[in-house]
Amino acid sequence: MTITRTAIVTGAARGIGAAVAKRLASDGMAVAVIDLEESACKPVVAEIEAAGGKAIAVGADVTDESAVENAVTRIAVELDAPTVLVNNAGVIRDNLLFRMTTDDWDTVMNVHLRGAFLMARAAQKHMTEAKFGRIVNLSSTSALGNRGQANYSAAKAGLQGFTKTLALELGKFGVTANAIAPGFIETEMTAATAERMGVTFEDFKAGATKQIPVARTGRPDDIAHAVSFFASAEAGFVSGQVLYVSGGPAA
Repeated sequence: MTITRTAIVTGAARGIGAAVAKRLASDGMAVAVIDLEESACKPVVAEIEAAGGKAIAVGADVTDESAVENAVTRIAVELDAPTVLVNNAGVIRDNLLFRMTTDDWDTVMNVHLRGAFLMARAAQKHMTEAKFGRIVNLSSTSALGNRGQANYSAAKAGLQGFTKTLALELGKFGVTANAIAPGFIETEMTAATAERMGVTFEDFKAGATKQIPVARTGRPDDIAHAVSFFASAEAGFVSGQVLYVSGGPAA
């Protein structure tokens, strides 16, 4: 008998999150598409449903404890107990250290770290009861350090430590936790970075490509494919790992 899993993907209205949500739906999972605004998630849900999948749109601020609890409860009622969680929600507030504000620091830390903590804490109850769970946290090659990203780099490195600790704590319940660290991925976020730097996105991608061994930039589907592996039932002996999906060695 095939078991239909319920997956939660945060920050799933666009970019990597949207690609992950669609991939997990194509893998046969029911998917809760979460972002700040429920309306922003509906096009992704519509795509999933048009392809024969099952999904719901959920508006929630992952930094808000009650909003997270309410969202996970709603998902369990409308779909089923969630046993796959992809913590993808993220923001950037790039600046050099001497220009970075406290708000820049706090916003990035809250969305990436507090958000992943709240979502994982809420979802793990369902996973431990089911004796099955898959948590995938989106880190970044910036975890290795990146000029102008003291906040983002620290948050993404923190997610790696968080992931390894979840793997240690939850493993005996059949729950794995892994992290994916993307390199340069073509998204609205990287396009906005190019604009902020005063260069065209094509020139920005061309410059990045020169530094990537496989001689191309990444696409959201590259990350979705890696998530699909970690979220699969067959990946139950892989936990606490950080996979750099960056077109070459990164760590």
